[in-house]
Amino acid sequence: MLIAILLFAVGLVLLIKGGDWFVDGATGLARRFKLPDIIVGATVVSIGTTLPEVMVSATGALNGQGAMAYGNAIGSIICNTALISAISVAVNPGKINTQTMKMPVLFFFSSAAIYCVAAYVLGEFTRPLGIIMLAVFAVYMFLTIRQGFKNPDQAHEDEEESEIKQRSLLMELVLLVVGAALIAVGADLLVDNGTIIAQELGVPETVIALTFVALGTSLPELVTTITSLRKGHASLGIGNVIGANIFNLVLVSGVSVTLAPFEVPVGNTLFGINSSLVLDIPLMVFVMVLLTIPALLSKKLSRWQGITLLGIYAAFCAFQFVL
Repeated sequence: MLIAILLFAVGLVLLIKGGDWFVDGATGLARRFKLPDIIVGATVVSIGTTLPEVMVSATGALNGQGAMAYGNAIGSIICNTALISAISVAVNPGKINTQTMKMPVLFFFSSAAIYCVAAYVLGEFTRPLGIIMLAVFAVYMFLTIRQGFKNPDQAHEDEEESEIKQRSLLMELVLLVVGAALIAVGADLLVDNGTIIAQELGVPETVIALTFVALGTSLPELVTTITSLRKGHASLGIGNVIGANIFNLVLVSGVSVTLAPFEVPVGNTLFGINSSLVLDIPLMVFVMVLLTIPALLSKKLSRWQGITLLGIYAAFCAFQFVL
């Protein structure tokens, strides 16, 4: 158990340092190309924090476990929105650039519609549907990057040229890649050894699944959001969460479905119906509506949204013990 504690501590250090380097590299790229933080968060940062899930889902699909991407995608989106972004909004509410936020939000709900058609109408995720998901991902990346270059962030123009050129482009890319790698390794060490420690202390497996394992898959997003807040780049964290949610639906699931199509899995039931259809998918859509629609209408994120989302996530976790 002593080794597990030491590795847990190492994982925590790697997460913190990796988060620092990752955000520094991302914000450096934003300054260099005069891109809004939310655009960088919704593309580059989201890819980095979602890559571990892509690899896990792809490996699972090749091993005949493609269906696990279904639950992972839904659970990660609920966690990303109702926990991670909620922390950011509760701690640092403020104005947002609705022009740069509209496209990621539109793509999320379009992707969610595809997911709902597969789950409620078809009852299965087919290979053609997986290819459509990957095509949506490609279109989203192209349009978001084009939008970023067409609408540069004017705030960056006021920064000193010397500050923008403090690091070379290569160094910023190195910080981004190495930071992402440290976050991924740190998250693995934290989850694996945290689970061992919890088991040694006699913590029930259901509690472990709802804490270390469930939160572990979203640790990269959580670390990036908290680091962004600490460094004064809250929009980067929110963009990361929205982008990661899109990637969970169309990239992570798209890769898995394309490699190994599957029927909608049935786990727990609620009122005699698959609980994912009654609770999980509706909640996934609802928390994103609660995060994004009021923000787009009022042009700001409010503290009440963050507090409400945190309450919803706490209730959702508590409800899992009843199922």
